[in-house]
Amino acid sequence: MAQNHSVKISLRTRRIITAILLLSAFVSLASQTMMVTALPVISSDLHVSLNTAQWLTTGYTLIIGIVTPLSSNMYDKFTNRHLFLGTIGTFIVGTLLGCFATNFATLLAARLIQACAGGMLMSFQMTTMISIYPIEKRGSILGLSSLVISAGPALGPTLAGFILQVLPWRWLFILVLPLMVIIFIIGYFKLANFSTPRDIKIDYLSVFISLVGSALTLGCLTAFQKNFWVGLAMLVVGLAIIAVFVKRQLRLKNPMLKVQIFKYSSFRLMTLVGIFAFMVLLGTEQLLPIFTENVLHVGSFMSGLILLPGAICNAITASIVGRLYDQYGPKWLIITGGVIMLLASIPLVTISAHSSLLILTLAYAVRMIGNACVFSPALSEAFSQLSQSENSHGTALNNTLRQVFGAVSVTMVVVISGLPASLTTGVQIAMWVTVLLVVFMLVTFVHYLATKQKG
Repeated sequence: MAQNHSVKISLRTRRIITAILLLSAFVSLASQTMMVTALPVISSDLHVSLNTAQWLTTGYTLIIGIVTPLSSNMYDKFTNRHLFLGTIGTFIVGTLLGCFATNFATLLAARLIQACAGGMLMSFQMTTMISIYPIEKRGSILGLSSLVISAGPALGPTLAGFILQVLPWRWLFILVLPLMVIIFIIGYFKLANFSTPRDIKIDYLSVFISLVGSALTLGCLTAFQKNFWVGLAMLVVGLAIIAVFVKRQLRLKNPMLKVQIFKYSSFRLMTLVGIFAFMVLLGTEQLLPIFTENVLHVGSFMSGLILLPGAICNAITASIVGRLYDQYGPKWLIITGGVIMLLASIPLVTISAHSSLLILTLAYAVRMIGNACVFSPALSEAFSQLSQSENSHGTALNNTLRQVFGAVSVTMVVVISGLPASLTTGVQIAMWVTVLLVVFMLVTFVHYLATKQKG
């Protein structure tokens, strides 16, 4: 796309596009985690085991990880208008199927169709917003984007818990449907077309290799829980296939993903900083309800409410931090955020059967403030050296890696927490793992600052 799109679009049009994109991404991301709270209810209603029902969340994450690498090709090949309407239309089809699902197979199909759209939508939202705003506004814009990335998944379980208190699980689809239909209608009438499709040839062998490699790598997370050796075999083969995929991308004139952008230290290291922050966010978000429900014997709805102040604090901080990044850069924001996350860890690593719900809620909220101070600037800084034509590849790679490592984080903390005989001890150890991730995050950022100074 041309370098000067940002100056051709009026302020009013930008605002309409931004509102449509952020709302659709929020609904999609909230839908992704809404199912977490509903799994026991669905398991009972459709007479399937909880392990089988878990595929409604695992399968969703798996498909997003597989589909996201394709988004850069789709963004280049089709106009932004056609791609957006096609993506929202796909999400509506999946949601509609979920409204009428009477058996588990249909419900799983509905979730996987939603995930196909969700994977495309997240990258589309980020690429489009980077493209239509001038570079000096990038921090503010990606601050809004990271607000949605963090708040959507964090609010999903709480919203679902509230809905399930009064309505059957199908309402998790029924309530989402009109929102997406309204977004489609507004998009149809108001979304201007500002991109020019390129006549690119999609390398279907790359698509196939990417699908198989991603499926095996992400699928091994579930396999590890059942059979260690099968999981290990899937991981090794999956990584080998991804290595073949990367090698092929380096040779192609029009690659499916421009893996060459990893040569930029800003993209490589700041994407890693963002990944560590996201792993901490998802890991903590997963551990607290496990602890409160199984040790403190609090209901699922109350467990969801414990996460709510943190989600709100994260969203507010992300919107402020984006503007601060535009003015001051990432250095003190990320260092301050990392220190806040470490201080908030004290009540979490000393968690016990006597822990106060209020203290846990406050510790989580403070940790989420620290997380927002890191995640939004890391996302903005990762794109600082990319050209306009590389943005779609950058968002695809950034989102894919974040989804994969987010899934790794959730599985890792759940497995670790279940290893000792005492769940309290297990959760304490898993919380120490999240502290270690914060330390890795800060070390990576200090290394980036040193690299930048040398350059």
